[in-house]
Amino acid sequence: MTHSFLPVSQKDMEQRDWDILDFLFISADAYVDHPSFGHAIITRILDNAGFKVGIIPQPEWRDTKDFARLGRPRLGVLVSAGNLDSMLNKLTASKKSRSTDSYSPGGKAGQRPDRATIAYCNRIRELWGNIPLIIGGIEASLRRFAHYDYWSDAVRRSILIDSQADLLVYGMGEKQIIQIAELLKKGIPVSEIRDIHGTCYKNQSIERLWNYEECPSFESVVSDKAAFAEAFRIQYIEQDPVRGKTVVQRHDTFYVIQNPPAAPLSTSELDSVYQLPYTRTWHPMYEKDGGVPALKEVEFSLTTHRGCFGSCAFCAITSHQGRIIQSRSEESIMDEAILLTKLPGFKGYIHDVGGPTANFNRPSCDDQLLRGTCKNKQCIGPVPCGNLRVDHEGYLELLHELRTLPGVKKVFIRSGIRFDYLLADKKSSRRFLEELCRYHVSGQLKVAPEHVSENVLALMGKSGKHVYEQFMKEYENMNKKLGKKQYLVPYFISSHPGAGLKEAIELAEFVRDLNFMPEQVQDFIPTPGSLATCMYYTGINPLTKEAVYVPKSSHERKLQRALLQYRNPSNHRFVREALKIAGREDLIGWGEKCLVPPEKKESRERQERREKGKSKRRH
Repeated sequence: MTHSFLPVSQKDMEQRDWDILDFLFISADAYVDHPSFGHAIITRILDNAGFKVGIIPQPEWRDTKDFARLGRPRLGVLVSAGNLDSMLNKLTASKKSRSTDSYSPGGKAGQRPDRATIAYCNRIRELWGNIPLIIGGIEASLRRFAHYDYWSDAVRRSILIDSQADLLVYGMGEKQIIQIAELLKKGIPVSEIRDIHGTCYKNQSIERLWNYEECPSFESVVSDKAAFAEAFRIQYIEQDPVRGKTVVQRHDTFYVIQNPPAAPLSTSELDSVYQLPYTRTWHPMYEKDGGVPALKEVEFSLTTHRGCFGSCAFCAITSHQGRIIQSRSEESIMDEAILLTKLPGFKGYIHDVGGPTANFNRPSCDDQLLRGTCKNKQCIGPVPCGNLRVDHEGYLELLHELRTLPGVKKVFIRSGIRFDYLLADKKSSRRFLEELCRYHVSGQLKVAPEHVSENVLALMGKSGKHVYEQFMKEYENMNKKLGKKQYLVPYFISSHPGAGLKEAIELAEFVRDLNFMPEQVQDFIPTPGSLATCMYYTGINPLTKEAVYVPKSSHERKLQRALLQYRNPSNHRFVREALKIAGREDLIGWGEKCLVPPEKKESRERQERREKGKSKRRH
């Protein structure tokens, strides 16, 4: 075990007296040795287990030369597209190229190929033939079955097929990678590694499987959207480490076979992940570029847990980290906080304390670890389950301990508070809200109601509009009590499945009444693996089989974005168009409730004089 960076060159290997690697890790992200980066965790896990691991970050993918610079590894090659899907990393919701890439040196775009997992694997096969090839990371995890790809507007095969990989690790991967490594070390052929939970493999037969669910085939889901929705439904409900079955999907002459998800990490296991000797910074080779921007978002933040039982339809965390919360111990978190205070550049501010949802720090109910999550019921949205166990006590104690650490001036919570979960806490919601406003907000608190239409919120899996209105009121009252001027900054999504122009106008009127102008609007992006993406592609809610309206045309999506930012003069013509289409011309004019002025550039005073003159002539 070492506190230095893992090898990225032959010189690094020589300094360790290594002639050959056990594993080579290929990453589409720049090398940042920090536990917020997947490549750092997996390589440190292997290093800690005694395996010799080298990293080639962002290789030149147009030929094989760069892939060969550390030599052929003894046991296998691991490939990841990084912390984001490579297509999402490159393209916006309007399919325009992003100008920056925060996971690349200096934020420079263009350092990774499209569909990076496939591109890298093709080069590895070209270079080393049948070497064991294992793919993982968010891109592989969420594209493990036949999936809709927004950027090509087509259903694509499982990435396991297109990449020619031997195994696909889905989820976070710590348990799986060690099991795989140990089996390869014992000389077990990769073609015989078939029973590890949290992995997928391909085979020409399913005769020896038992207790499995078979999805409609790739060929079926390409030609039939109802079949696609049914395939997604099966994959979605079996995504559970306790009750989940093996899931299979035929692709021509092969079957993609998904073993059930890996068991959640225990508290001690998760603690051990964060106790590994990360250097917690970018590799020195990036100094000339000014480093890697993505580190700045997490450098002085603390991850308290994994998983999310919120199950928002537009989010794929359920398919990657799962619904069962896995928490670190307070001791582990405090040890890391003390470490942060000693890092160069620490100025007394812990930027975040949380996970996918900050105040979900324990499983939603005690039954989950015994029987798994409910197959046909959600924990909190749109209506909280009667068995939901709401508890902020442990989180409150942790925050108190953190803000009293020597050298800590302020502890922020930026990873998002579920206000519906907070309000459901009959025991400590008021205390939590008071401490949140008193100690952990600096002027603004970002929250994510996402929409206000009850129909859209139900499809999103979010609580109703009245819950957000209640939270707004309680937040305002608490800040008045504390003598603070602090504001809510709500995030909204436009063009989500279920949202037509009527719903978009309802949201615009809500924004108007808040006297709030969103600086940025999140236009819904159908990313692989999410429930909302299935709705977007099929027009079907796969869980209920009901039809769902989907705003697909680029023009309607533009109109919905414009409605949310109706005060921007450059959007006025689009807002007027949307209001006319929806029959809401009552919102065009100079009235207090109007969203935009009339098309003619006419002052209010002039319009009033003209209307007064018309009235006199009529009399």
